[in-house]
Amino acid sequence: MSKPERAWDPGNPDRLYIVTKGGGEAEKSTTGLDLVTLIVARTETDPGLQPEHGTIVRMCDYPLSVAEISAYLTLPVSTVTVLLDDLLSRGHVEARPPVPVAALPDVSLLEAVMHGLQNL
Repeated sequence: MSKPERAWDPGNPDRLYIVTKGGGEAEKSTTGLDLVTLIVARTETDPGLQPEHGTIVRMCDYPLSVAEISAYLTLPVSTVTVLLDDLLSRGHVEARPPVPVAALPDVSLLEAVMHGLQNL
């Protein structure tokens, strides 16, 4: 299986600047997105969207993390975050916190169950 080509040249950041419309460092993320934030599409793609925006909306039919979107698009996370901020402000996608890891049961409860089973 061949390695996918990058959509951007790391030595030439011009395309990333154009894709984000110059956003990024000047406009810090106000949504608080991190690598594990889940993104879900709320609308269908709009013909007026940038190609990268449309691709994100199409791929987020089911929840994807910011890191997964970045990997699928082969774009840096910082660029994807700017794109997602734009989509969030327009209402095309929704950001959800990651699914929390189930809390471990209380040790005293497990011991009580174990003793109860031993007494049977």
